Amino acid sequence: MPPGDDHGRFVSVGRLTLRDGEGVCVRARNRAIAVFKVDGALLAIDDRCPHQEASLAEGELDGHEVLCPLHCWAFDLRTGERKDAPTGHRVRTYATKRQGDEVLVALPEEPV
Repeated sequence: MPPGDDHGRFVSVGRLTLRDGEGVCVRARNRAIAVFKVDGALLAIDDRCPHQEASLAEGELDGHEVLCPLHCWAFDLRTGERKDAPTGHRVRTYATKRQGDEVLVALPEEPV
């Protein structure tokens, strides 16, 4: 399970059947989240590239990195950091786990 930015409450994003090297966009609490399977592990990040809002779930995987389909910005799925640029460009990561057939993603608590 990758470290998330905030180990909030785990919520179900459904039953996902992914092969290694595949990703899918899911929605949870009005968030678009890209979930990928890499080396048997599920890794989750914000689905939108901070550059021009492209879906990262549609990007190409290269090991633990996903390439934005528009301009090939590379993001590390474990940390959310952009690998090919100075710091400051990143996407949020989310912890994941399985509960039976369901995939759960830890979302930060919503402010009251």
